[in-house]
Amino acid sequence: MFRTCFAVVGLCVVSAAVVAAETKWPVVIPAPNGEVILASEAEKRGYDEYRYAAARRVDNMLYVSGVVIGRRDNEGKDVAAFKQQVRRGFERLKATLQASGADFSNVVMVNSFHVWKGANFDGTVDEHWDTFYEVAGEYIKAPYPAWTAVGTTALLADSGIVEVQLIVRLPK
Repeated sequence: MFRTCFAVVGLCVVSAAVVAAETKWPVVIPAPNGEVILASEAEKRGYDEYRYAAARRVDNMLYVSGVVIGRRDNEGKDVAAFKQQVRRGFERLKATLQASGADFSNVVMVNSFHVWKGANFDGTVDEHWDTFYEVAGEYIKAPYPAWTAVGTTALLADSGIVEVQLIVRLPK
């Protein structure tokens, strides 16, 4: 490990890249009545820079912050591209659930926020919902959780098309 140490004050500065490479995921941070669970470097960066927990356990409940599903640079705006973007988002949710000791069968509530008409998707409202719902069905099986889907004009992330939030009851 590369370190710059100052013996006078007993301080060592470790490069952020080295810390990230050596971090064992998930990172668990104690919190009142539970813990914050960060499954990846991106989630840790969000925690440090934007002051939010990707997942927060309180007793036997897990609250998963919204995962933004959207376009990356040079990705398409068509249905096929959107399907891949939705799948990528659900894989992020899956990783967070697994890091917390859960899976999609433990999800009791889904909240999804959809930008039906925006710059990042060229399809219709029906194509948007049908594509999203098809991919979600690959992950969420019966018995189904409660679900609220909300249409909106924008998400905080400019590239966002959908944001998905979960509430989970953790297994004993």
